[in-house]
Formats: sequence, C-alpha cells, structure tokens
Amino acid sequence: MMYGLFDPTYILVLIGAIICMVASAKVNSTYKKYSRVRSASGLTGAQAAEQVLRNAGIYDVRIEHISGELTDHYDPRDKVLRLSDSTYASPSVAAIGVAAHEAGHAVQHETGYLPLKIRSALVPAANIGSRLGIPIILLGVILGLNGTLVQIGIWVFALSVLFQLVTLPVEFNASGRAMDMLERYGILRTDEMGACKKVLSAAAMTYVAAAASSILQLLRLVLLFGNRDRD
Repeated sequence: MMYGLFDPTYILVLIGAIICMVASAKVNSTYKKYSRVRSASGLTGAQAAEQVLRNAGIYDVRIEHISGELTDHYDPRDKVLRLSDSTYASPSVAAIGVAAHEAGHAVQHETGYLPLKIRSALVPAANIGSRLGIPIILLGVILGLNGTLVQIGIWVFALSVLFQLVTLPVEFNASGRAMDMLERYGILRTDEMGACKKVLSAAAMTYVAAAASSILQLLRLVLLFGNRDRD
C-alpha cells in the first residue's frame, strides 16, 4: 500500500542498494590495498592460475586477458579463464588470489561440483527472471487480470533470486579451493595467505550483498502485489 506519494516498501530497495554499495566499496578498497603488495614468488595472476590448473591436472582450460578491473571470470562453456587488466599481469597478492579463485571455478567444473552444475542450468531462467519478471508484473497491473500475470511475474523474478542464492556456495567454495591450493602448491607464503583471505572474503561479500538485495526486492514485490488476486 502507498501513503500519498511515499511508498514505504522503497525502504527495502534503499537497504539493498546500501548493502551493495558498502560491499562494493569494501572489495575495491581491499583489492587496491593488497594490489600494492608484491608476492614473494613474483608470479603474475596468469602464471599463478596456470600453476593451479596444472597442479590440479587440468590442461584444457585457456587463460585469456580481458580489459577492465575485477572483470575476471571462468567460462565453463568454452573452458576459458579470463583475467582482467588488474589481475592478468600483476604479481600482487591480490591478483594471485583473484586468479586462483577463478581457477577454483575451473576445478569445480572439472570435478563436477554439483552447485556449479545447478547454477549453470539456472542461467537461462535467471536471465528471463531479471529481465522479464518486473515487466510482467507491471503488465498484469495495467491490464487488471485479477493478479494472474502479477503472480506469474513474481515467480519469474524469483528465479533470478534463486540463482543468486545458488551462487553463494559456488563462490565460497571457489575461494576455499583457492586458499587451499595456493598454500598447498607454495604459490603464496604463509604470511601472505592472510592478505589473500581478506581479498577473497571481501569479494565474496559482494555476492552476499547481491543475494540480500534480490531477496529484499522480491519481498517488496510480494508486499506490493502478492495479494492482488484477493483485492
């Protein structure tokens, strides 16, 4: 329900936005801090990722350089690990941590990690949910179809929320694998592992923030339109 020109459910959107901004600022500041700390090994992000992959027995994953900062990702369809400007050629502890995290996704793919399979299967549905969920709800409101389209829109949007939730164990597991492999393979020294953990923990919080924001948005939609079919 709206009160005059003020919709109190916007508070949920505001909370979600603040959570995401704080998480983004934290990961950027943490990465910037430890990107100035050169690793004792002198390995670049790309070299560290390659060493992780080889030690894990993975030889069919390409490592490519892409533009941008912290745009690093692993593409399981093409089996390509793409590292950004801030990671690929940098010998910093931060770059090595991020590169190893992405290599962790490649290891997940190689070993058939179930949450990664589920997330990959949800990608098409999540794309539909994020793009069409709210438009379907608005169309249902405009056409006044007794809430049928509204309810469909809410469920469609919920698919994108489900994707965000499934992403959490995938990301945390990749970071855990990265920490384990960096230490086990001697890529980072013991005194460097703490800095690496801070970088990966800050990065993981961005996914937590995104999931929280999506849940709050879904809650807002339910509060606004969930009972429309009984109005």
